[in-house]
Amino acid sequence: MERRDFFKSGVLGAAGLALASAPLAALSSCTKKPRYNTELKLSFQEGTAIGETLEEKFDYMESLGIVGFEPGGQRLVNDFDKIQNALQGRNIKVSAICAGFKGFILAEDSQKELFDTTMREIVAAAGAIGSTGVIMVPAFNGQQPCLPHTQATRDYLCEELAKLGEFALENNTSIILEPLNRRECFYLRLVADAAAICRDTNCKGVKCMGDFWHMQEETSDYAAFMAAGKEYLQHVHIASRGCRAMPGEDGEEDNYVEGFRALNELGYDKYVSFECGCIGNKAEAVPAAVALLRDQWALAQK
Repeated sequence: MERRDFFKSGVLGAAGLALASAPLAALSSCTKKPRYNTELKLSFQEGTAIGETLEEKFDYMESLGIVGFEPGGQRLVNDFDKIQNALQGRNIKVSAICAGFKGFILAEDSQKELFDTTMREIVAAAGAIGSTGVIMVPAFNGQQPCLPHTQATRDYLCEELAKLGEFALENNTSIILEPLNRRECFYLRLVADAAAICRDTNCKGVKCMGDFWHMQEETSDYAAFMAAGKEYLQHVHIASRGCRAMPGEDGEEDNYVEGFRALNELGYDKYVSFECGCIGNKAEAVPAAVALLRDQWALAQK
């Protein structure tokens, strides 16, 4: 065999072996990617909608095709009947419940007992109204006295969350861990870390979420959501990515396509909920934000 023939056959042989042993995922670029038909279910917190009363806010939300409502925990408990009655006959359901409890789960004093009492009250109300879960943070920066950031504390957190998760399951809802950015929370900053805690509680009532604003901590929106997976990802918050205003108010910085692509690939069927302020004219900024998200969701499906 001539020298050039030897190298030619060797290179082709090595390439053939590499292709034969490569995982299917590595060859995905050679195949046409499927289109996804996952529905974008948008949700508003109460302050996002325009209107003076709940009825006016819900009318406004329906005019934009918004299908989820995310109330605060104390608002839900205090006005449960009012909220439930206002939702009758509408194409809007309660999505997640935004915190509202007192105290915190990692407190070293009576704030822990206060957390247990108020959190369970909110969880019971959330289940009764058909909510996907109650959002919580283990501890914010500045909350004291707080257990130290150690393995023993993490083990304790998993044990306490498992108890709370079982209570949530009994009430047909869930507990949703929210990672925050480092300026707000020292303990839990990455979606993957939240998902790992969900796994280690070994309780189906403990879930997690991602917040596009707080996900500035992540190296990749796509990877963050995929790390949680459909098993643990229960809710998503969205805001503009520079100043936490309406999506689109920070211009080109407000790109959610890679995160949306992950949600589509996961078959995510929960809500993407607005948690943000507004810089400009709300009557213009809110509809524009809704349109932007729908456009980017469609782009992510291609």
